Amino acid sequence: MQLTEKTTQMLKNYSGINSNMVIHSGNTISTMSEARNILSSCTVDMTFNQTIGLYDLNEFLGVVGLVDEPHLTFEEKMVNIGDSTGRSKIQYYLTDIDHLTSPDTAMIDKANSMNDFEVKFTLDNETLSKIRRAASTLGHETISITGSNGAIKLTVCDPENKTSNTFSIEVPGEYQSEEFNFLININNVKIVNGDYNVGVSSKLLSSFNHTESDLKYWIALEKASTYGV
Repeated sequence: MQLTEKTTQMLKNYSGINSNMVIHSGNTISTMSEARNILSSCTVDMTFNQTIGLYDLNEFLGVVGLVDEPHLTFEEKMVNIGDSTGRSKIQYYLTDIDHLTSPDTAMIDKANSMNDFEVKFTLDNETLSKIRRAASTLGHETISITGSNGAIKLTVCDPENKTSNTFSIEVPGEYQSEEFNFLININNVKIVNGDYNVGVSSKLLSSFNHTESDLKYWIALEKASTYGV
């Protein structure tokens, strides 16, 4: 089998969330950060015939990139990676999945069942890029989500310093009460580029659903977030 471009892109993204990964048989991949504050699930355009464990996902992707047009053959404890000519061959050993951090089906199902979001808005790719650039330029790590006069505002700020420079941008959406200030660490927003429908809950959890593919992220909010006070 060969890794498709979409699957490779998602594996690269997931390697930034957790260095190890369990890929279950089928066409759905998922990951969870070691701190358990980031969870993601995605349907990809290829099917894995068996469950495999990768201790170092970045290393695995680097190894796959060592050969041209890599072809992967999975065995019980290893994967054989060969090039299109048959001249190059790599044996890469898999890891026992019991030693890896991976979300189970029940965890994904529970996250998917959440729908009681007090704040909902659309985050397009251009806005996402602006927020990331602002955070890098200003040196801040926090996005503040607030509402006023029917508008939702995302602000890159330092909540510990009220006189710090900030960047704000309004996004289309809806909310149930104007009394909220949800905080999210931008370092946890490890999502691929694209447009998302975002839901934010007073249970200190946010949901990012890609508008064009079956890709979802659930990201914990900061404990200093407030709602209804």
